[in-house]
Amino acid sequence: MAKPPQHAISPTRNEDYPEWYQQVVRAADLAEISPVRGCMVIKPWGYSIWENMQQALDRKFKETGHVNAYFPLFIPMSYLEKEAAHVEGFAKECAVVTHHRLESDGQGGLQPAGPLDEPLIVRPTSEAIIGELYAKWIQSYRDLPILINQWANVVRWEMRTRLFLRTTEFLWQEGHTAHATEAEALEETRTMLDVYADFAENYMAMPVIRGEKTAEERFPGAVATYSIEALMQDRKALQAGTSHFLGQNFSRAQEIKFQDEEGKEAYAWTTSWGVSTRLVGGLIMTHGDDDGLIVPPRLAPLHVVILPVLRDDDSTTAVLEYCQRVRDALMAQNYDGQSVRVLVDQRDLRGGEKTWQHIKKGVPVRVEIGPRDVESDSCFVGRRDQGPKEKKGIPRSEFTSTIATLLGEIQDNLYARALERRREATEKIDNLDDFRDFFTPRQKNTSELHGGLAYCYFSECEEMPSILKELKVTLRCVPFDETPGKGKCLFTGNASSTIGVFAKAY
Repeated sequence: MAKPPQHAISPTRNEDYPEWYQQVVRAADLAEISPVRGCMVIKPWGYSIWENMQQALDRKFKETGHVNAYFPLFIPMSYLEKEAAHVEGFAKECAVVTHHRLESDGQGGLQPAGPLDEPLIVRPTSEAIIGELYAKWIQSYRDLPILINQWANVVRWEMRTRLFLRTTEFLWQEGHTAHATEAEALEETRTMLDVYADFAENYMAMPVIRGEKTAEERFPGAVATYSIEALMQDRKALQAGTSHFLGQNFSRAQEIKFQDEEGKEAYAWTTSWGVSTRLVGGLIMTHGDDDGLIVPPRLAPLHVVILPVLRDDDSTTAVLEYCQRVRDALMAQNYDGQSVRVLVDQRDLRGGEKTWQHIKKGVPVRVEIGPRDVESDSCFVGRRDQGPKEKKGIPRSEFTSTIATLLGEIQDNLYARALERRREATEKIDNLDDFRDFFTPRQKNTSELHGGLAYCYFSECEEMPSILKELKVTLRCVPFDETPGKGKCLFTGNASSTIGVFAKAY
């Protein structure tokens, strides 16, 4: 009887997907739980991936005319109270600072010295404080548009946390813009959603669906919320980015007014949009396998790791010198507008241990070089999008001169695999019994793969919330890429022309 294949990560995805995720985070050395409840420490490899995400997104923001600024972490509670729907939506998640200064309690400990005149909210999002400032900055139509982004941390009090996907404090960017007309603000909202979708698909190699959220799922205080939705390998959806058309709701609450071209007073039209470190979680669950993380080359902190295979003292110098020559030749090549990122790993560890560390971290290309490779002027190359044993010898000059092509192939392959998985897990359903079957595992208490993306006609009705709650399914969005026709609401049987995407989700 054949032995089952051995993997670096236990349990595997099929055995226990949530625990597999936690083990990949640990094995890839991405992050760990912090001493502060609900918060995480992002370690260098994980933070490097986030930095590469930041840099790519920041370029896209600036290409579309946006500039960066920074606003306070603390928001006076009275500012948040001005927009009723907004404060209601975030009230349960707010962390509140009520006291200032510390003093001795006389028993060797510390205690707050005194209450603040007004409680301060640790920002869950910044519409309230930014709107207050925009009201001062905007006087005339000539001051518009304002197109500002900030990179920051936010705090949303979470009871159940999971590294990267849901933590009390997380890192993100939030764009906040103000416009003279409704049309401009709507165009901004869609433009930024397209920026997110382009980044997700072309950098993260993660296919997404663009669409509009229903009223129940809308950002608190927004007129419309648009999102990109991705499907993870366990067939659960992940909201990977949102863009909000705020209309004049926040402007009216915060008195963001200006004199238009006709000399009349008007309220600005505003938007906000953001993505967070949850994208790192999305990357793990889109591409990771039972040997660890796989990082798409466009976001990888390292493109190539060179692993010297040292047999004896006589060959060590020649092998290391050859590794450096390969490194220099690779770094002279250009991939995605930058020099190829290469590391020669000379740590005093066993070869197998070093190799598996880099496999678990998801480095796109591994190169093993020993005395025989030096003699044959070649490299022994493995790709992370292939099995760990699928390695082959390539002449040095051929390998170094074609590294950009190889990295591009890996990037494209990761996207194609993710797209095929999504296709296999997508169904159009027009029968409620089929809908129930689609989202119900055949056996209870099992990690059996089930569910996915269900495209269904619907109308918002009393029956829908109870059925979705029962199945632990949510309406992810009304997709832009579907041409609505004539159908029947899945839940009532009444005529409907609206198609929604339904899924279990993070």
